[in-house]
Amino acid sequence: MKDEDFKGLVAGLEDAIAFVQGDAAKGRVAAGPDVKAIRAKTRLSQAKFAAKLRLPVATLQDWEQNRRSPDAPARTLLGMVDADPKAALDLIERATN
Repeated sequence: MKDEDFKGLVAGLEDAIAFVQGDAAKGRVAAGPDVKAIRAKTRLSQAKFAAKLRLPVATLQDWEQNRRSPDAPARTLLGMVDADPKAALDLIERATN
């Protein structure tokens, strides 16, 4: 490993430690999608929205309550629903029948 690569790793770890200790300037957290707001656009209950997306209600609840974050494919799907709820849900319905 090159010395400059090692120094970069050390600097990154120092920034991570500083962030955990409360120095918000030393890191950033990427926020996930606002799943509850996306679901609200569809005017569906949690149970109906989860059924439309073919996922367990508990997973949706975990996302909405920020206990878990959607993975990359789920974020893509949620982004499509956010952009055009009717079209996205219609496509999902057609693709799964």
